[in-house]
Amino acid sequence: MTKSTTTNKAQRLLSLDFLRGLIMVALMIGETGFFQKLYHAFSNSFTQMLSVQFEHSEWHGLTFWDVILPAFMTMAGTAMAFSYKKQQESGYTWKESFLKVLKRSFWLLFLGILIYSVRNQHLNWQLSNVLTQLAFTTLIAFSLINKPVWWQLTVTLLCLLIPEILFRTIHIPGFDQPFVEFHNFGSYINQSLGIKVDLDHKTNFINFIASGAHTTWGMMAGQLLLSNKSTKQKFIYLVSFGLVAILAGLTLDLTGITPMLKWISTSSFVLVTGGITFIVFAICYEWIDVRKNQNHLRFFTIVGMNSIFIYLFFIFIGDKWLNGYMEILCGQLLNLANVPLATGAAISCIVVFAMEWYLCYFLYKKKIFFKL
Repeated sequence: MTKSTTTNKAQRLLSLDFLRGLIMVALMIGETGFFQKLYHAFSNSFTQMLSVQFEHSEWHGLTFWDVILPAFMTMAGTAMAFSYKKQQESGYTWKESFLKVLKRSFWLLFLGILIYSVRNQHLNWQLSNVLTQLAFTTLIAFSLINKPVWWQLTVTLLCLLIPEILFRTIHIPGFDQPFVEFHNFGSYINQSLGIKVDLDHKTNFINFIASGAHTTWGMMAGQLLLSNKSTKQKFIYLVSFGLVAILAGLTLDLTGITPMLKWISTSSFVLVTGGITFIVFAICYEWIDVRKNQNHLRFFTIVGMNSIFIYLFFIFIGDKWLNGYMEILCGQLLNLANVPLATGAAISCIVVFAMEWYLCYFLYKKKIFFKL
């Protein structure tokens, strides 16, 4: 992990910083359990809807929370394209850039395993969280960074097809039902690797194959935005790809060909979430970078500029200690003033979020940006 003390604002894509920040802000709030605790404190249809949207789908379906990881991985691909461009301008060879990416992937893999190594009072060998998955998808995307667009698209289609073929054609007793939880080929791979899978973590290690499409699409979006095409063309390409991807994914799901399953990253899930991300990114790009509506972005961008750091913080420290500590502290102190414990628990989530945001703000003011 390195520390940078300079930024080049002139070359930054502000919509990328904003969207990464928006993703991280959603993660920061969601990981405190705020919306679930809000529902417990104030039970009504609106808070129930929020609590459902900030939980993963049980198996089949799609929630807002399901889109966060794909969006994170897509934006990582976009950032890679901009980083590679700057390296080229600085005289880096492809080999030198590859070694930097290889080093980054190693740290992503190491940290992804480390932060989940102890879970529910047991050792947990997990290769399915966002950091470990990103370690592999980063290498997939970078291997295509100098290839023509048709080649990049072909590989992303293969990323979607390979798991489909594996899940549908390999019939291992007990793991021969491609779209049934714990009885699919991915679950067999998890078991073979000795990966402990809790009931609320049904994700498969080999999800990185399909998710490689997300990061590669993000890299392609970055290359598009760096191209000489007009801003109108860039916007149209992003939106068009997003709409086509959503339509294709929904068709696969609604016809029953391939159900939309987040936990095993089915092709329909990857297409729909990738399409949603592209459309949101296109809107942010048009509004922020093209039309120059750049006021009031800092709340999000200062988080986006230290996205990996704050992710590690709220998973490793927040989830394992700070969230529970503040719930007891705030809840019981507020209870002395006759505030219900459930309400105090929800308020504690806001306090934790404010602390984490201020940490990002402190690093931003000191011009400290942690990168892998």
